[in-house]
Amino acid sequence: MHQRILLRARKGPFDVLTPEETFAGNWIGDNSGNLVFSHAAHKLLATSTAEITATRSPAGPRLADEINERHDVFVVPLANAFRRSFVHRLTPLTKLIERLKIPVVVLGVGVQTNVDGDREYLRPIDEPVRAFCKAVLDRSHSIGVRGEVTESYLNALGFSAVEQIGCPSMFLHGEEFRLEKTRPELTADSKVALTISPYVRSMASVVRHHQERYPNLCYIPQDLRTLGTLLYGDAPEHRGQSSDIPLHTSHPLFAEDKVRMFVDPWTWMSHLSGYDFAFGTRIHGTITALVAGTPGYLFAHDSRTLELARYFGIPHRIMRDVPADVDAADLYAEADYTALNDGHKARFETITAFLAKHDLGTSFGDGDSAARFDRRVAETVFPPAVRPAAATPPAELLTRIERLRDENAKLTATVDAVRSQQLRERIKQAVPGTVRRMLRR
Repeated sequence: MHQRILLRARKGPFDVLTPEETFAGNWIGDNSGNLVFSHAAHKLLATSTAEITATRSPAGPRLADEINERHDVFVVPLANAFRRSFVHRLTPLTKLIERLKIPVVVLGVGVQTNVDGDREYLRPIDEPVRAFCKAVLDRSHSIGVRGEVTESYLNALGFSAVEQIGCPSMFLHGEEFRLEKTRPELTADSKVALTISPYVRSMASVVRHHQERYPNLCYIPQDLRTLGTLLYGDAPEHRGQSSDIPLHTSHPLFAEDKVRMFVDPWTWMSHLSGYDFAFGTRIHGTITALVAGTPGYLFAHDSRTLELARYFGIPHRIMRDVPADVDAADLYAEADYTALNDGHKARFETITAFLAKHDLGTSFGDGDSAARFDRRVAETVFPPAVRPAAATPPAELLTRIERLRDENAKLTATVDAVRSQQLRERIKQAVPGTVRRMLRR
């Protein structure tokens, strides 16, 4: 049966946008990790009978009638959506769902508080979250959550139809997944990838130690601001500033051309596949390494990162317990992937059972659908890594400048068109009908 799926995703897995376009339109939704789980969800659902459409823009209540007419089910992959700073987006999403007449399936939503699961911190969002869950469960059998912290929170709000399913990103390869260390130990010449949440200030000493010890270190940022800094240098309000965290072009990792950012998961994974180890505070930075076949290690700094690490058996430490002189070589030696490997098949069966309950199939159970998806990825040419502007080869820098000129021209044309339309509307409102008819002559 043909199934028309609307997938909440900033962009589709085969959409090709330049880094400049990505930055201008914020096509990563502030964090490139968003693309990892939304694209994995797309692959998971990409059966031969599924027609999947990405929302691309925030789906508000005004779109309800159109969605009801054009789609059979609304699938909503989410990350840490139950957090204070997301309420302004969660509420419109709730209002949309309340107007939908089609099933709504939520994949991998999580709550965000501290690693101790501080319940009081969440009180201000209780009612918006309760409204969201009620709207979803009026159109769904259950809600798929990241892990035990979110399940406990929703249970406390009065919802029992909650299932732990992890995050779609870890199921990019279906049930076939096994991670092994390929080196007996890390040495100073090992290729090490580092992820940093810029607001986790305690990472400063970790950065400093590793940039001195590992000459082949690479920082892989995920945030929109850093993408802009890589493309165009420091923003005017940040010029002349410095920080121990790599936020500015003055930081040694920028100056030494040791920063790479990706605007698509596929180039990101390809890059990481050539590394010996990846570690840091970014959960999807860690997962991207793991699904690329590279040993990864997480510093869990809040409930959303901790519960996913626990659910999947990802090696981790709580950030507050990480010493300032921690070394990647020790983390690599400590990392044990037994739980990650041994429990993967059962976790995959859990998410496929969840989808089946909601009348959704998977590409992995549909002939060569998953392989067909992978072939299409391989045939698509995505932009390469974005490097610091100061270290970019002249030819590539010239290309960036030309793209920027083109985009500025398009933007100017759009602004002019909007202004012209606004002027026409003002004339219609201000000028009597007789005069308007004379003007048209």
